[in-house]
Amino acid sequence: MQDRKHFIDWIRVIAIALLMVYHVAIVFQPWGLMIGFMVNTESWESLWIPMTMLNVWRIPILFFISGIGVFYSFKNRNWHQLLKERGQRIGIPLAFGIVFIAPVYLLMLQNYYDWKLQYIPQASHLWFLINILCYVILSIVPLYYLKRASNNLFALKLQKLISSPIMYLLVIICFVIETVIVNPPMYEMYASTTHGFFLGWLAFIFGCLFAFSGEAFWNNLAKFRWPFLILATTFFIVRLGNYLSFPQKVNLPIETCLWVFTILAFAKQYLNIPHRLLFYFSKAAYPIYIVHMIFLGLSCSLVLPVAINVQIKFCIVLIGTICGSLTCYEFIKRSKFLRILFGISNNDNSPKKAI
Repeated sequence: MQDRKHFIDWIRVIAIALLMVYHVAIVFQPWGLMIGFMVNTESWESLWIPMTMLNVWRIPILFFISGIGVFYSFKNRNWHQLLKERGQRIGIPLAFGIVFIAPVYLLMLQNYYDWKLQYIPQASHLWFLINILCYVILSIVPLYYLKRASNNLFALKLQKLISSPIMYLLVIICFVIETVIVNPPMYEMYASTTHGFFLGWLAFIFGCLFAFSGEAFWNNLAKFRWPFLILATTFFIVRLGNYLSFPQKVNLPIETCLWVFTILAFAKQYLNIPHRLLFYFSKAAYPIYIVHMIFLGLSCSLVLPVAINVQIKFCIVLIGTICGSLTCYEFIKRSKFLRILFGISNNDNSPKKAI
């Protein structure tokens, strides 16, 4: 497939990898237990500097990527085929995860802290899948008409608008408006919050529009990669150093958008290439995302009680989480039944089909 957007697959893989690193980093923050993570007795608080940079864009960019992926998938399906495919790929793993994955990690957490052991079905880190499933259902009608209008005058004018610099400003304005209206107590709290739902929906919709716009949008975006990087870095430095008293309801959504534009632009310019590793990890990323908390919990249970340097603990927990998740994926991909439970199509053995 000549027009495959390999850079979108690369971003998804890298974003899931960073998610795992971020979750391991939470273990070494003093507030980790408040959000359901095992916590090391000694903190590594300087980790918060890179974490706070990642925090404003690591989840939003996944929503953008999801919207892009859904629109490209819709191009080869009708609306009921899309709903069926996404229902199987998202709904089945979500239900399985609520019953069997998230409760296992919770039991590990309870056991580690000698709390009363209780089996509690819950979404936990799989809240993201609930959002995506809702977005697909809520957006299916406008997506259907957008697809039908792909060759008429309205579509051409819309594609021209999306490909212009005005689009970047429009995205930023919408993100700022959402944050001001919803007024979240903490901007970076996306999981199972009203703010996370509506910000994610905005990102999903704009991702669909980016995919609809065609190659002109991606080429223009790549041209602005260095200005976006400079602006995003400037916003981060100002925020980190507290140099200006700028309302967080305004500067954080602006910084989010600038980082998203930067990552998409650089990926388009430098990562739009196929590779064997990309094919492997683009398949592995989704199952790994689903199971990784179990191996994080197992690694923490074994490593945190040991009296060794905090940086060494971080590395061991990270390696244990990654290796355990990859090993689990190797078992999953060899079973037709497990492939269904973890959202891997039994008919999808070609890199050409992997959005």
